[in-house]
Amino acid sequence: MHPYLQSLLGGVLIGAATWLLLAAIGRVAGISGIVTSAFTEREGRDWRWAFVAGLVVGGALFVWLLNAVALAPRTPGLLIAAGLLVGVGTTLGSGCTSGHGVCGLCRASTRSLAATLTFMGAGAITVALLRAVGGLA
Repeated sequence: MHPYLQSLLGGVLIGAATWLLLAAIGRVAGISGIVTSAFTEREGRDWRWAFVAGLVVGGALFVWLLNAVALAPRTPGLLIAAGLLVGVGTTLGSGCTSGHGVCGLCRASTRSLAATLTFMGAGAITVALLRAVGGLA
């Protein structure tokens, strides 16, 4: 399957899932908030865990069906550091890329626009710096 078609299909699926969650139960599909609430809140815990399981199973299914391999394998230490930095950014930004970038922007949230511009800009700068310093990105 052509990468452009894969991207289009992925975008359509993300948009449909986001809309379905909002239309069905009135919830925004911010992954960090869903995961955090799955651990901390009693009410609505079932749908949150089902959502997280769907993310994991969907990814595993993609790898299995398309015989996909990791595009950029990284060391466990780098993955842990990246995960911790994402967690800090999510806390500082009061939400994650999915909550702000996918859901917040479609609701015309000014806060989400500022957050999305910030994390996209920071990501672009990070990649440029890593490429300039040692070809790590």
